[in-house]
Amino acid sequence: MFYRENGQFKTSYKSDQQIFPIPQDRWAIFAIIAFAFFAIPFMVDEYLFRAILIPFLILSLAALGVNILVGYCGQITLGAGAFMAVGAYAAYNFLIRVSGMPALGAILLGGFTAAAVGIVFGIPSLRVRGLYLAVATLAAQFFWDWAFLRVKWFTNDASSGSVSVADIDVFGWIVNTPTDKYLFCLGTLVVFSFMAKNLVRGNMGRQWMAIRDMDVAATVIGIRPLYAKLSAFAVSSFYLGVAGALWGMINLGSWEPAAFSIDRSFQLLFMVIIGGLGAIAGSFFGAAFIVILPIFLNQILPVIGGLFGLEVSIALVSHVEIMIFGALIVFFLIVEPHGIARLWSTGREKLRLWPFPH
Repeated sequence: MFYRENGQFKTSYKSDQQIFPIPQDRWAIFAIIAFAFFAIPFMVDEYLFRAILIPFLILSLAALGVNILVGYCGQITLGAGAFMAVGAYAAYNFLIRVSGMPALGAILLGGFTAAAVGIVFGIPSLRVRGLYLAVATLAAQFFWDWAFLRVKWFTNDASSGSVSVADIDVFGWIVNTPTDKYLFCLGTLVVFSFMAKNLVRGNMGRQWMAIRDMDVAATVIGIRPLYAKLSAFAVSSFYLGVAGALWGMINLGSWEPAAFSIDRSFQLLFMVIIGGLGAIAGSFFGAAFIVILPIFLNQILPVIGGLFGLEVSIALVSHVEIMIFGALIVFFLIVEPHGIARLWSTGREKLRLWPFPH
């Protein structure tokens, strides 16, 4: 009853083109953001920050990057983990090799470096598609895994192959506690989410979606595949590079190439498939699902096993987790290809029409 558009008149193009044209949506988003900034830091303990909230925020940002490329432009990728690694190692090298480099500048430069690498590996998309493009992006994953493991310059000649970063200083704000890390990642995610929302609903986003739906028809109406596809790879890789820098410098503090292995690439792809391809909200739903499910299974499976007198090992929990991920991917691809975001959108439409039939 309260979620209606009746009586909400728009008298200008500006009001008609708002990101959230329905006031209830706008108020709800602002309320969620305000709650996340001002309430959660006082309600959550250190474990929840480290185990759930900080990984969720960073992986949501990475999932946004994958969704821009796969969901909006229709270009498959299996090398998202490689672009995260490029962003992380580039930010690390900018930070230690450039005197006076601010941490925020290093993180952004890591994203721009990943964007440049993404353009290079996106060039095959001009000639190939589908499985062949997936193999081309998979080559990027294997190449950068090898490079960061074998080329000692990237790790500043560290004998162990791992790198570490001290406390991050952002304009005098020392980001060292779990609460500080959470707030920094949250602020970054909010800014980049609004950027992504504006991109996909603007001219560039419409070009991406035209290429996704039918690239031949898009070319006929004047869209340049070269610009559309490479811009999608660049923007996607930029988001992944920033997410990788945050994952290494904020979440881990010390990392090695295994932190951005091919498993990370598959994990990000699963997020956008389960959360919803071609939907900004799907990135958040998918990240929340992927982060929370393993913790939930670790807690609930031993309890279920105890009820039946069975001993549940850690290996069994890991195997069940993989089985559930696989089953859910098959389920969503068959039943609801647009993922959880589509179910959420359907629920909102029913709320707008209830109790009237349509």
